[in-house]
Amino acid sequence: MVVGLGTGSTAKHAVDRIGELIQKGILSNIVCIPTSTRTQEQALSLQIPLSDLDSHPVVDLTIDGADEVDPHLNLVKGRGGSLLREKLIESASRKFVVVVDESKLVKYIGGSGLAMPVEVVPFCWKFNARRLEEVFGYAGCRAQLRRKGGGGDGDAYVTDNGNYIVDLYLERAIGDLKAASEAMMRMSGVVENGMFLDMATAVIVAGSGGITVKDKV
Repeated sequence: MVVGLGTGSTAKHAVDRIGELIQKGILSNIVCIPTSTRTQEQALSLQIPLSDLDSHPVVDLTIDGADEVDPHLNLVKGRGGSLLREKLIESASRKFVVVVDESKLVKYIGGSGLAMPVEVVPFCWKFNARRLEEVFGYAGCRAQLRRKGGGGDGDAYVTDNGNYIVDLYLERAIGDLKAASEAMMRMSGVVENGMFLDMATAVIVAGSGGITVKDKV
């Protein structure tokens, strides 16, 4: 079985559990593909066998978290900085299971008021940040370069792929999500965006009333 390993505080627990089950001999004949160097280092420390999409272009299952989940199971991901590799692996997955707590449920993408990440090449990043603000101006968009440590004056945060992240903060819904995603991807210098549309097979939600599972309709 080929398993994609997500990135972030929620996915970390799944990786730990997979490593534990492998070491106990409960899981065998399994190979995993990490979605970030951070997850890769964690998996190696747990002696989880690793591979990549070049060797295994079809992933049976990927387990990951999300920053936002809308009622149609569209997601915002990438606040941990790994959106490009996450999207590559999760788009190649037969099943993509998302694990979140109920605070991540939103009425619409961007509804939390927190960052919607866009990965851009460093060259002329300010130009692309301005263009993103203009394109989504109707949604009250503010674009901000992500910096190390989360401050406003540190060095730029650099992804595993050597790129920058421009975080978009939205005051209102951006409307047609596919059209919005396509508008971003048509911009030269934009590498990927943090909207994961129509990709999740199921979302497992932990809340005060217990665990619920939302399946793709």
